[in-house]
Amino acid sequence: MSRPRRIALLFGGTSVEHEVSVVSARGVAAALDPSRFEVVPIGITTEGRWLVPDASRAVLASKAARVEGRGDEGRLVVDPGVGLLRLTEAGRPEPLPVDAVFSVVHGWGGEDGRFQGLLEVAGIPLVGPGVLGSAAGMDKQIAKALFQERGIPVGPWRALRRERWEARAKAEEAAVVDALGLPLFVKPANGGSSVGINKVRDAGGLSEALRIAFEHDAKAVVERGLDAREIECAVLGNAGAEVSVCGEIVPSGEFYDYASKYQDGTSELLIPAPIPAPLSDRIRSLALSAFDALDLSGMARVDFFLERSTGDVFVNEVNTLPGFTPISMYPKLWEASGLTYPDLLSRLVDLAVERFESERRRRTRRS
Repeated sequence: MSRPRRIALLFGGTSVEHEVSVVSARGVAAALDPSRFEVVPIGITTEGRWLVPDASRAVLASKAARVEGRGDEGRLVVDPGVGLLRLTEAGRPEPLPVDAVFSVVHGWGGEDGRFQGLLEVAGIPLVGPGVLGSAAGMDKQIAKALFQERGIPVGPWRALRRERWEARAKAEEAAVVDALGLPLFVKPANGGSSVGINKVRDAGGLSEALRIAFEHDAKAVVERGLDAREIECAVLGNAGAEVSVCGEIVPSGEFYDYASKYQDGTSELLIPAPIPAPLSDRIRSLALSAFDALDLSGMARVDFFLERSTGDVFVNEVNTLPGFTPISMYPKLWEASGLTYPDLLSRLVDLAVERFESERRRRTRRS
């Protein structure tokens, strides 16, 4: 019998989604089949310090909401072309061999291409999309532009840069209201878990919503507020990806904000979504088109708006590192589609190794 694969589980990180990442990591660590995988946890503090496995394991075993530590037990570093190394207190490098990395580091720095590039340089397979897909999926402005280029429907939107807004706030705000009307949703262009998102009901509230969004990113995306149902699909695979059944979110609040997702626990997830089969098929087809438009691989959750008055479908955004908490939509959608949580995780690792081996076939010499 072959040995279990050693999977480095990265969690924590420097973004505002740090706590969500820790919860996701506990779910993944508990569900990875021990007969197939040996989990090597690597917690990342809010300062960006990578902790060694023993210290990281202690975080997961506790009820701590955050990864904390000074790295006194040793530090982890990435050696390009070699992999992960542990530096002992004496500074002596020791290899930390792993077969693949499963990162649940949500948000800035974790799912925007930075970790993906670091691990590709290190020569380690990583679950999920590579650099390009991760960066494009994270940036709502870039993603929407790519969707429009492919003819994939998106709702009316505009993007603003912090510096331009600071220089001429009133003119920029007036132009946005004139173009999109009211109400509006204002979001950081790069972010997740609904952090920094606000609904604007009147023009007077736009300035404060933009100020909050710009605390989280140098760009903001402003969208027309649609009266719509929220439908989601999960995509899994590399070439020839598959799509799950559709699910619907009925938020406990006015919209699906951070509290609705992770705190109050009263939002409803309707799986499968109560929509006609032809509409479900159209949404699932659009999910695959969006996955392809961003050059994604491994996994993604595609979020849609289904406008109540017209029945029109719009892609809202694509999440290339969906939540893996016990109440997260991505694993629940696949469970409803016949794939258990442990089997889903195993499949994701297999896909990471498959993509890594495929990319290694590139020629690196002219002769």
